[in-house]
Order: sequence, then C-alpha cells, then structure tokens
Amino acid sequence: MRITSRRKATITFLVLGVGLAGVAVAVGFGWIILNWREGIKVFLGLIFFGAITTGLVLNTIFLLREIRRNEQHDSFINAVTHELKTPIASIRLYLQTLQHRDVDEAQRREFYRRMLDDTDRLLGTVEQVLKAGVAGHRKSSRERVPIDLGLLVRECVEVARTGHHLQPQALRFETANGAGANVIGDPEELRTAVTNVLDNAIKYSGDLVDVSIRVESPDEKHVRLSIQDHGVGIPPAELKSVFKRFYRVSNRSLAHIKGTGLGLFIVRAIAKKHGGRAFAESLGEGHGTTVVVELPRNIPRENVAAEKTVQEHRA
Repeated sequence: MRITSRRKATITFLVLGVGLAGVAVAVGFGWIILNWREGIKVFLGLIFFGAITTGLVLNTIFLLREIRRNEQHDSFINAVTHELKTPIASIRLYLQTLQHRDVDEAQRREFYRRMLDDTDRLLGTVEQVLKAGVAGHRKSSRERVPIDLGLLVRECVEVARTGHHLQPQALRFETANGAGANVIGDPEELRTAVTNVLDNAIKYSGDLVDVSIRVESPDEKHVRLSIQDHGVGIPPAELKSVFKRFYRVSNRSLAHIKGTGLGLFIVRAIAKKHGGRAFAESLGEGHGTTVVVELPRNIPRENVAAEKTVQEHRA
C-alpha cells in the first residue's frame, strides 16, 4: 500500500514539475513574441523565465531523489528489522521450550547449536550496519601494513566454505602471478570486503553453489580479485546501482533472499579507501555475476630501484 502511494506521489511530482516547466517555457516564449522589439525586456525576460524553469527542474529532481532515498531507507529498515526479529524470535522459542519442557541431551544440544547460529546471524547483521557507517568515512584510523592478498582471500574462502557448510568444489580458488599479489592496507577491512563479496556470490547462487575466485596481477601496478558465480545475475542497467547504499536488485524472485543492501556498498567504499575500485559484470538475469575488486599493487622499494637502474642502463 505504501509503495503504491509513493509511486503515485512520484508520478504526481514528475507530472507537476514537467507541467510547470512547460508553462514557464510557454510563458517565456510568449513574452519574447510580444516584446521582441524591446531588447532589454526580452533579455530580462529570458533571464527571469530561465531561472524559474531551472528552479522547477532542480526542485523536481530533488523531490524525486528524496522519494527514492526514502524508499531505500524504508527497505533497509524492513530488512534489518526482519534480520533482527527472526533470530530473536527463534532464540526465544528455544529458551521457552527448554524452560517448560524436559528434553533429552541430544535435543538440548541441537537447541544450543541453533541458538548459537541465530546469535551469529544477529551479530552479523549488527556488524554489517556498523561497518557500513565506518566504511562511509574516507580515512581509516588503523595502520596499514603490507598484505598478501592471495593468502587473505584463501583464508576468507575457507571460512566461507565452513560457515555455509559447502563442499570443496563449491568454492574454487586459484591465483595467477600470486607472488606479486601484494597490497598495502587494513587487513580487517579487506577481509570484510572479500567476505561480503563471497557471501553475496553464495547467497545468490541458488541451490547449486559454483563460485570461482581468482587473484591475479593484470599489470605491474594493480592486483585484481574476481569472484564469479553462476546464479541469478544482475540486469545490465543495475550493475552500478548495486553498489549504492541500501540498494537491492529489483527482482521479485529474489524477495525470499534477505539482506540489508549494504554488502556491496561496503565493498566499494573499502576499495576506494585503499585507492582501488570495485565493479560488477553480468550478462543479465540468469547468467551469473562477476564482482571485481582492483587494488594498487605494493611494489617493494628495492624492486623499484632495480627497475630504474635497468631503465637507465637501457637509456
């Protein structure tokens, strides 16, 4: 109901803005036609009606953006509320069962396991929201250190495989020029970025998880992480939008997949903070998605000095 009313409001503001802009243009041309012989009046009229038209267009754009932002904010609140409420309700149910009924040891252990899983889900949601706030700041207070990106990604892959209870072949990791996949950065932030991309790839793969992870050095200055799945895919028009805060792909078949719409926003923010970039590639719905994170390569000073020496000798 709320979505329908907002769509009506959006259409209303759009029609009103276009209509008012059209009226302003018509009045402006009418003024010019009636006073075309008086140059100063025509000049002032053009400035006046140009300012009115520009103001109307900018106001319409601003209102439409605010409506869209409010829709995304509400979607985020609904998603977070669900992600918090569901595990809390589950934990409460198990606790009430343990309190009012006698259960055997095996069932008691199963209840404890499920409550721990629900606790992890709660903690994950809270951390995701907190990390989104931290990722929004361009500067990091943590010290940056040399990192072997290949090793870090391998660790993240093992954690994801264990956490999602996947078979070894579900996540395939490989490196090319792995010895040169060194970067300077914050290990925790980069681990967060890699984990978010992996979780998205697994979550949107459907029943059959088949994800390829590759770390390589495409040139002397960059290190690239590519994570490719064979899942639902992304419409080409939304490849850039998926990195916006709170944005979720407009696909009804994905309504059962819960999330906060912050994962890829955090990935892009961390990549930018480290002087890199993040982008997605997909042929469309049903054709899978590849998310790429590209970071500046850390070249040791001795290597740089050696390269300069070689270039000087060649010269």
